[in-house]
Amino acid sequence: MKKHRIYGMSFASVYPHYIAKAEKKGRTKKEVDEIIHWLFGYSRDELGQQIEKGTDFETFISESPELNPARRLIKGVVCGVRVEDIQDPMMREIRYLDKLIDELAGGKSLEKILRS
Repeated sequence: MKKHRIYGMSFASVYPHYIAKAEKKGRTKKEVDEIIHWLFGYSRDELGQQIEKGTDFETFISESPELNPARRLIKGVVCGVRVEDIQDPMMREIRYLDKLIDELAGGKSLEKILRS
């Protein structure tokens, strides 16, 4: 089975779009980074290193320091697809991040986004 092209894209090429989407709605880069830390376990320094290396999405996720077990609580639609129904585990992880960024841009509190 052919891999989706997003798997080979560098995380660094998409990261600025996450920040721009959040900032356009009055949110911050710090909040985006907090979401990434919560979801994947990357510290600020580790995230910076991954961005600097140009790590692709597949590696970024598969080498995550700690996937948050509470990520399974993320439900809803992103790109017209329910995230909880996505069968491909790698695509589901990417869409979890997309969904959380959408929630941030939509004005949801960080506490609710992080399923606290």
